[in-house]
Amino acid sequence: MNEKQRSVFLILTIILMTVYLLWRLFFTLPFGQGVLNMIFGILLIVAETVTVLTTFELFIQKIKKKRGYLECPVIPSEYYPDVDVFIATHNESVDLLYKTVNACTFMDYPDKQKVHIYLCDDSSRPEVAELAKQFGIGYLGLADNKHAKSGNLNNALSKTSSPLIATFDADMIPQHTFLMKTVPYFLLSEFKGRGTHLLFTESLCGKEECPRQKEDDVWLLRRKNEKDDGWKLGLVQTPQSFYNPDLFQFNLFAERSIPNEQDFFSREINILRNTSNAVAYTGSNTVISRKAMEDINGFPLRTITEDFETSIRMQQAGYITYATDEVQAAGLTTTTVSGMIKQRVRWARGVLQSLQNTRAIFSKKLSLPARITYLNSFLYWWSFFNRMIFILSPILFALFDFQIVNTGFWDIVIFWLPSYFFYSTAMRYLSGNIRTQRWSQVVDTIFMPYLIIPVLLETLHIHERKFKVTNKSKLSSKDKFYNFWYAIPHIFLLVLSIMAIIRFAYGKYGWALFYGSIIIFWLAYNIVALFYALFFMLGRRSYRASERIQASETVYVKYKDKEYKAVTIDVSDHGLSFYVPSPIDLPEKSGINLTIQTCRYEARLEGSVVYIRKEGDGWRYSAVVKPVDETDKRQYMQIIYDRLHSLPKQIDPWVTVYDDIFRNIENRVRLVRNKPVNHTRKVTGGN
Repeated sequence: MNEKQRSVFLILTIILMTVYLLWRLFFTLPFGQGVLNMIFGILLIVAETVTVLTTFELFIQKIKKKRGYLECPVIPSEYYPDVDVFIATHNESVDLLYKTVNACTFMDYPDKQKVHIYLCDDSSRPEVAELAKQFGIGYLGLADNKHAKSGNLNNALSKTSSPLIATFDADMIPQHTFLMKTVPYFLLSEFKGRGTHLLFTESLCGKEECPRQKEDDVWLLRRKNEKDDGWKLGLVQTPQSFYNPDLFQFNLFAERSIPNEQDFFSREINILRNTSNAVAYTGSNTVISRKAMEDINGFPLRTITEDFETSIRMQQAGYITYATDEVQAAGLTTTTVSGMIKQRVRWARGVLQSLQNTRAIFSKKLSLPARITYLNSFLYWWSFFNRMIFILSPILFALFDFQIVNTGFWDIVIFWLPSYFFYSTAMRYLSGNIRTQRWSQVVDTIFMPYLIIPVLLETLHIHERKFKVTNKSKLSSKDKFYNFWYAIPHIFLLVLSIMAIIRFAYGKYGWALFYGSIIIFWLAYNIVALFYALFFMLGRRSYRASERIQASETVYVKYKDKEYKAVTIDVSDHGLSFYVPSPIDLPEKSGINLTIQTCRYEARLEGSVVYIRKEGDGWRYSAVVKPVDETDKRQYMQIIYDRLHSLPKQIDPWVTVYDDIFRNIENRVRLVRNKPVNHTRKVTGGN
């Protein structure tokens, strides 16, 4: 289906869902069925309406996506400005910071003297200052910082002067292309092209005819009288990306079949927000205009999501915030259930705080499309309450005889079934196969019990002001294999759903069972989502101290007087695996020397083979390794992390619900059976 056909499909979906909602509102409320039935009937239709209307905005943004597109110009080297690079750190380990700082020093730029890197440490730790000294970069310490990350970055702003600022979280490792893929956008008002190819349109520049055009990649410096001082770019946000599996991928044994859960926002939702100039700054992997920061008086202090509020205040000050779809940095996602839940609660409360602080939904400084986007941002955090209603409604009907929808079977078939089919398909078109409706509901089901109360409190202006850094340490979860406590609400709902489906289906057969099929379908649908939540909370033990990243690079292996050429399968901080077509003489635990090469980097390593196995037509060797010296360590870190990582970018369309559940059960049974072996398994670095 081409783009035009998709747009027609999305419009048809909007029409069908509108008809469905009108039918639900005017013809299905349980009038005369009692107060409780009416209350739950109203709650259900409100939940449906909010869910559908929020996706309508996304459908419209998808149709208008091209209108929010900026093209990165080709700029002569001498025009690239100075850039301050801020790496914000609070309590992260020096080992973690090493990788980020190292990668920042390898970033390409026409004149590397114009790139000024600073470790912004709001804990004033001597070991972090020593790390900055080791790399020859700036160190900005700030003891007893009461304003958390905002105070840390504001302190850095006050002590630096470059016109552009790149911000990175402590764990976010940029690719060498990061600055070259982001900085040129800020020179769009200084350069023009030739020809008639529209560069960006009314939704961004606010004019029917936008003068910035280009052809044949020829960009020319504007004359003074051609410059448009009214067009201001505040920030360029690249996607958040992660080189380790998130908990949905890892706990559900789905590292090869589903993308990172945050990809849907970073690679789809935030990109679509270009059309309404409501792109969210996500705190890292970003280049920001210093002038824009000065105009909004620095990073805001009265919120626990200073990044989100920063972007709103920029937009209110007349700046464009732009999101690109090309990953340019990757970091660590949280690896504990408790850490993930705390992170989402902070995001929920922080977003609502920032919307209240800026009055973004009602602000006349923002365009109507931007205000609608921020209304959707508010309503999104109520989707977890909606999910609770969707789970409870069939339970109330089938188990407790509530009559919350007053309709017949054939009316549902006529009004609901076509709209549901179109809506489910449209959600796949919307997400580009990053997310399906099923996976959205699984995610909402998992977080649901823990977000309803914080969202309610924050909506009532009962605020949480304390900023908490997300714990991303793998070792912190090692002794907490089962997060059974967090699964109690899901178990309760699962038991009720199973009881409801048994009671409702018991004694029915033939046409009676057929007419009850929709209730059975929804109960079964919810049961599946609750089983996912249960599997998620059960967790999965991780045996590796560092992430293993797939990489196919040339490696030369030397043992005694012989040298062999091989190809790496994967690499990690402390180990690697390589492949050879024929077995070679490398006894286990024998010392070997390796030289690994890419088109940009070369590192010498020493180590020993710890594991050998037949793989396909050849042989796989796994080794623990360490760099020979500091130069090799820096090169090796870049070999590992300066790449697009191999975790899935799209959902595998061939994996069904049956496949997911069977895979989880099979793997968990295998883990239980092998438990004595796993307890004695030797940890071999990243392999």
